[in-house]
Amino acid sequence: MTSAAITASPEGTQPSPAFRSFVALGDSFTEGMSDVLPDGSYRGWADLLAARLAELEPGFRYANLAVRGKLIGQITADQIAPAAAMKADLVTLVGGLNDVLRPGCDTARVCALLEESVATLAPSCGTLVLMRSPGRRGPVLERYRPRMEQLFDFIEDLAGRYGAVVVDLFASEALGDPRMWADDRLHLTDEGHRRVAEAVWQRLGLPAESDWNAPLPPAAPPSWPARRAADLRFARIHLLPWIGRRLTGRSSGDGRTPKRPELAPM
Repeated sequence: MTSAAITASPEGTQPSPAFRSFVALGDSFTEGMSDVLPDGSYRGWADLLAARLAELEPGFRYANLAVRGKLIGQITADQIAPAAAMKADLVTLVGGLNDVLRPGCDTARVCALLEESVATLAPSCGTLVLMRSPGRRGPVLERYRPRMEQLFDFIEDLAGRYGAVVVDLFASEALGDPRMWADDRLHLTDEGHRRVAEAVWQRLGLPAESDWNAPLPPAAPPSWPARRAADLRFARIHLLPWIGRRLTGRSSGDGRTPKRPELAPM
């Protein structure tokens, strides 16, 4: 893995790496769902991070190859080789969670594909970032926690062997707060994405602008009728269509292309 250039810093402080190019890889989490812009498109933590990096480096370039719904096999097949060819200063790879949330997941295969991806990316970029993805507190998280922890332990091992950086979001109590999650209960709100961008920013050694892991202020729990109404709305709008896609072998990302397929200025 090559090293990113280093920018000058005040005497007595550690220099910060200079990231002049950034490629983001993965699924809906990195595409930016559900951080919705006024035109209906999605922004997300990777776009927010790229905008901040662009302020530091003239000529900064950014690509985002992530597409919602993609499994790790699809990410490996479609995104890894193009990203490696870009030889960016910074690459983020977040994938595998869509796999482990499916019944009958072959976790060993997921890990093998992740390693294949990391082995290709690591020598071609300056800094490779992997993540322990956040999880919404509740029964779904507890049901899949063993698989998720197995995946995240493997990611830690990969990072150690390939010199990658890990951002641990899974341990965050703040990001586990249900108020950080959109109505679909699968994707972060705009505030959640903002905090992820800050977490990655700090993990890259850049000066903190806020406490990304600060807890939300206490709030009264919703009433029983409000909870039931939210559950019914979730089932009608999100759960039933998701089940329909699973039964018919479709994905929310079918036919979609990356929003930023080439390294280009912001």
